[in-house]
Amino acid sequence: MLFPTLAFILFYGVVLILNLAVDGRPALRKAMLIAASYVFYGAWDERFLLLMGGVTAVAWLAGLLVTRPGWRRPVLILSITALLGTLGVFKYADFFVLSLSQLLARMGLERDMVWVGLVLPVGISFYVFQAISYVVDVARGDVPARRNAADVALYISFFPQLVAGPIVRARDFLPQIDAPHPPSAGERGEAVLLILTGLLKKLVIANYLGVLLVDPAFATPLQLDTLTAWAALLGYAIQIYCDFSGYSDIAIGVALLLGYRFRRNFNQPYRATSLRDFWRRWHISLSTYIRDYLYIPLGGNRGGLLQQALVLIACFTLSGFWHGAAWSFLLWGLLHGLALAGERLCQARGLRLPALPGWGLTCLIVLLLWLPFRAPDLIIVRDYLGALFGQAAAEAPPILPALWGLLALGLALNWAPLTLRGRAIAVLGRLPAPAQALTLGTGVFLAFAIAQEGTSPFIYFQF
Repeated sequence: MLFPTLAFILFYGVVLILNLAVDGRPALRKAMLIAASYVFYGAWDERFLLLMGGVTAVAWLAGLLVTRPGWRRPVLILSITALLGTLGVFKYADFFVLSLSQLLARMGLERDMVWVGLVLPVGISFYVFQAISYVVDVARGDVPARRNAADVALYISFFPQLVAGPIVRARDFLPQIDAPHPPSAGERGEAVLLILTGLLKKLVIANYLGVLLVDPAFATPLQLDTLTAWAALLGYAIQIYCDFSGYSDIAIGVALLLGYRFRRNFNQPYRATSLRDFWRRWHISLSTYIRDYLYIPLGGNRGGLLQQALVLIACFTLSGFWHGAAWSFLLWGLLHGLALAGERLCQARGLRLPALPGWGLTCLIVLLLWLPFRAPDLIIVRDYLGALFGQAAAEAPPILPALWGLLALGLALNWAPLTLRGRAIAVLGRLPAPAQALTLGTGVFLAFAIAQEGTSPFIYFQF
């Protein structure tokens, strides 16, 4: 069930009505939201409900056991191994089998391999990470263990962010379960703006750029001239920003109308003046998750510069592999780690670029590194690099003026002053509830009217 579909609109309308009906009855509200979340997830494939239920059971039991004297370390090891093992089997088993098969073939030792052939469950990376977050936070004493399994079930399954984030921390979400409240007029206004902005980003900018510019360019990179190759790469940078931040905006807005607040997941990332600044603005919930649950435990900023650089490289390589079971994702993560490590070493020696050159260099690095992230394999990466630097076709069909307009609109959304957002929220927040509902309904209708036929899944659903 995708956000920008009639099925989701009808589903969400029912959930909103039920949420109002059970207001003031926390236990009933909790049960209703868990049931709604399982209906939402089961719409993809009902077999995956057992998997999510199993992940929830592991997290809940581990949370109860991890605080017992002498049990902390073994429970952490066993539960995290079980959770990551589940993710690994579904997401990476066939990748390792394929890689081993190709290696043996090159060595003249080709063998028939046993393929797992499992379907990748939608959103498994996100809800497994949240389950790990709960167990670790309980072990650290950041949140108390929940004896009521329903609390953990709602935290892990809550449908607005279930399939593509943002990754929500237990310490942020669980207190909201204990003290639910209907959204204020200002929060409803903010939710309306977030949902409509998200639909604009996804249905208009991301989808049209993907179909009309990015997908054709990456399908035939040797037929591109240099200008078209750079325009399409910029198009992908804007497409993935609008696609993923659009999903995050909708998810945050949908949750806010139900009375739950998520933290912001994007903060104008293409305004960053350094790679470190970029990762403070892009997919904030994942970058802070890696910082708190991987980078700091591995040593973080402790030790010398070389150790810090190695930890950075390791963390970002693993982040790349988390995004997908392919060598291109590993390359993307590794190169980001190397670039960040190099930036840190330069800054430690007093080599810092002024804001404008820093922004230009950061944009160039991020733009080029989107290439292995988007390309289906390393051969396409090689061919596309040739197109970027004038080694492909001398001439290609001109880019439609409307596509240049979409590129400009995407950049404008990234660069728009935050004060404009605040003013829009203030205006919407002053409207009565019926007017807010009418604004939301009208905006949704217009977004669907402008959008292409069919529904394109969000890019991050594959991760």
